[in-house]
Amino acid sequence: MSPNTTNDSKRVFKIASIPGDGIGTEITSAAIEVLQKLAFIEEGKFSFEFNHFDWSSENYVKRGWYMPADGMDQLKKNDAIYFGAVGWPNVPDHISLWGLILPIRNSLNQYVNVRPTRILRGITPPLAKCGPNDLDWVIVRENSEGEYAGHGGTTHGHSSHAVATEVSIFTRVGIERITRFAFETAKSRPRKKLTMVTKSNAQRHGMVLWDTVFAEVAKEYPDVQWDKMLVDAMTVRMTLQPQTLDTIVATNLHADILSDLAAALSGSIGIAPSSNLDPTRQNPSMFEPIHGSAPDIAGKGIANPVGAFWSAAEMVRWLGMEEAADALMKAIENVTEAGVRTKDLHGSSDTKAVTEAVCKELESVLGSR
Repeated sequence: MSPNTTNDSKRVFKIASIPGDGIGTEITSAAIEVLQKLAFIEEGKFSFEFNHFDWSSENYVKRGWYMPADGMDQLKKNDAIYFGAVGWPNVPDHISLWGLILPIRNSLNQYVNVRPTRILRGITPPLAKCGPNDLDWVIVRENSEGEYAGHGGTTHGHSSHAVATEVSIFTRVGIERITRFAFETAKSRPRKKLTMVTKSNAQRHGMVLWDTVFAEVAKEYPDVQWDKMLVDAMTVRMTLQPQTLDTIVATNLHADILSDLAAALSGSIGIAPSSNLDPTRQNPSMFEPIHGSAPDIAGKGIANPVGAFWSAAEMVRWLGMEEAADALMKAIENVTEAGVRTKDLHGSSDTKAVTEAVCKELESVLGSR
């Protein structure tokens, strides 16, 4: 899908909005407010046209499905997808995940999941000796196969002899394309450093192929320094030696877990963004904060919207509006540095107050250019 262009050359981006469940609805609303403010200030350059989809667990319970049969066709009409969160206590997690977000990632060829992590200005990380320059990572997650391939089954499930299998699928094509994306990402960053995460000492087939293909691709990037870590040892290194890491590539499951740890180490899971990318750009990519629906705080108006705003900035960047994305990130950090933060970041502000502060700061940032 290519952005529409009006007669005055303003680009109109069609965005599919899927708020989902719990705080996903709250932070999606906040992100849209910030994006609309950004577009208003940048009047004449671009605008957003949001198409809202009521695909949620609440509606699943009522009608028996998350997405209609033509759901993917509807999404393909958009330039990008903004996703809130999915999951609710009255629906088993594997049903909500496989009913909504995983089919979107798989059907739209979003085989790369990028999760940047760094310490934003004004945020104190839990690691006492960790400064802003010590933790600045990009985690590249394989997003289409591996441990989340969905292969396996259960037999005799309702008996005492139940047997279940969960088969991880690793393909040369899948490993090679995510490895190459990770090397290109590392190459584009100042340190040109890549760490590959594996567990090939115990998983002797799929992860050995992962290691083998990685080593083959590495030969094409002599200017990138790389090393290899077992996933369990990686958690220790992330905690005790964060300054030794930069770009990280890992499997679907490993990167999913490590990126949550990374978010916590940078201050809160509430600030962490992610991008589900189709690098071919033949399908819309999807942007979402990595946190879940948080039923315990849903409806209270206290959810941290920073991860949602950062994800929105990554979406703006993917759509080609680099300066606008930089301006949004600067506004976000000006606000966190000023002390307007939610409880998870040791502040006292609610979702609305942080949203209003970022919108106001956008006026200052963009007005001063």
